[in-house]
Amino acid sequence: MTRFEDSRHTGPSGLSRRAFVEGAGLAGASLALAACGSYDNSGAADAAKGSASGSAAAGDSGLTKVSFCLDYTPNTNHTGIYVALNKGYFKDAGLDVTVIQPADGSAEQVIGSGQAQFGISYQDYIANSLASDSPMPIEALAAVIQHNTSAIMSRKADGITRFAALEDHTYTTWEMPVEQAIMRQCVERDGGDWDKVTLVPYETDDDVAGLQANMYDAVWVYMAWAVQKAQLEGVDVNYFSFVDTDETFDYYTPVIAGNNDFVAANPDLTKAFVAACKKGYEFCVENPDEAADILCQEVPELDAALVKQSQAYLADQYVADASGWGVIDPARWSRFYQWLNDNGLVKNKLDVNAGFTTEYLA
Repeated sequence: MTRFEDSRHTGPSGLSRRAFVEGAGLAGASLALAACGSYDNSGAADAAKGSASGSAAAGDSGLTKVSFCLDYTPNTNHTGIYVALNKGYFKDAGLDVTVIQPADGSAEQVIGSGQAQFGISYQDYIANSLASDSPMPIEALAAVIQHNTSAIMSRKADGITRFAALEDHTYTTWEMPVEQAIMRQCVERDGGDWDKVTLVPYETDDDVAGLQANMYDAVWVYMAWAVQKAQLEGVDVNYFSFVDTDETFDYYTPVIAGNNDFVAANPDLTKAFVAACKKGYEFCVENPDEAADILCQEVPELDAALVKQSQAYLADQYVADASGWGVIDPARWSRFYQWLNDNGLVKNKLDVNAGFTTEYLA
């Protein structure tokens, strides 16, 4: 059996869906933290000291210091956090929030070790931790985006408009069991033969450029980023989602996560933090153009045109058909974990109802 870990990378050309990279485990003794965007890491150490004992650290301003760890460099999945910082929603909640990112790209290590109290994670990442021999104390507190917006993208001229049409075409793979198990199930559920799909290794961080260079015919991407990038660059593509083929794969990606020990010791603070996040993302829903401007203001190295287009797309995705931002459906959560169990894709069997709580979501 194989543990899985999802590695997502951002390069100068954009965000790619590098998924399900097998790791050596989530437990780490020493982690390097890097400041993110216009926010420095000066408060992270103090906040981490407080979280080690489950308590919150108070700053000189009277605000409680906490750290929020991104999963990688800033993008539109994170806009609500930057809005909450920019608009003072965290300060109004009595919090001094420092945004950081892990130098090695693993937010789960930083959150689970207590070096950050909150951060961005994914249901599949949390599964990796729960199924390990030494689970990290991390759980999802709210869904950032209501549905899984990942998809298969291909050149429009190739006519690949469904999973079955991948037959006799090349798909670029990370050669990992969970990734390929998902792909196999989607192709076969759609009536295709997975064994007729040619697999080629993933060797680029720019999914659109890879298509244009004929490095592959199809690639797993996020609709909010790579598809929007293709449209901006005038590259004609087809794309279709996993959830339209199999509801099993409508898992939560990404989520706001917290350190279990810190959260349990600070329930009121956690509720205040989640409420400020919710207010930030609700602003993104109602004001996507202004929210994009805020993200670009705080992280000026981002491609403004791509941020604007991505933000416009995500405005309808943060809440979608849920009753409000952040909702996690227990049935959807457990369905994906049960699939992992049934297919022997985790080292240890998962409690399909573990890894999330809605207790702190107002």
